[in-house]
Amino acid sequence: MSLNNENNSDQKAKEYTLSVLTEDKAGLLNHLTIVFTRRKMNIQSLNVSTTEVPGVSRFTIVVTSTRDLIEKVLKQLRKIIEVLGAFVYEDNEIYYQEIALYKVPTKVFLGGSKIEDLVRNNGARILVVEEDHIIIEKTGHQEETHALYKELEPYGLLEFVRSGRVAISKSKRKTEAYIRQLEESQSHFLSIKDF
Repeated sequence: MSLNNENNSDQKAKEYTLSVLTEDKAGLLNHLTIVFTRRKMNIQSLNVSTTEVPGVSRFTIVVTSTRDLIEKVLKQLRKIIEVLGAFVYEDNEIYYQEIALYKVPTKVFLGGSKIEDLVRNNGARILVVEEDHIIIEKTGHQEETHALYKELEPYGLLEFVRSGRVAISKSKRKTEAYIRQLEESQSHFLSIKDF
């Protein structure tokens, strides 16, 4: 029985961040998301950006799942021809941030400094001031951007949008070195443990 309990604790769902290095090709997003759709996995956050290597993109994908299922997804992602590498991280293995934008009516700033103090105390900044609205920008973890959302809501929040996660691993691996090693390897597969 203790074996089953150990397996059950290993199967507990938690949040993972996947970093997928790919060739910069059109239509690749569809190939990647199909892997998650087939396993009925919801993508909580998705960000695509260029890297320091020309022609290489990085998909940062956040999902909640079990470790076993994530490992299966990684194997499937690595089979896609344009995928150069796919890695999984827990929150303590990466540095990560999100950006949020909040649109509030300009009139709430006319009533005193309370809302300005709220913005300042949350490490946010005023990005744009228009006649009828103000855009506030906040960078941080999801909990932080959501906390500011809750504080601004009573002031007549007009719109709110939050980006996908951007993340950099704490490992010493360099993308450029990884790509070079991959090009030189016979098997065209390298483990993150190689870096």
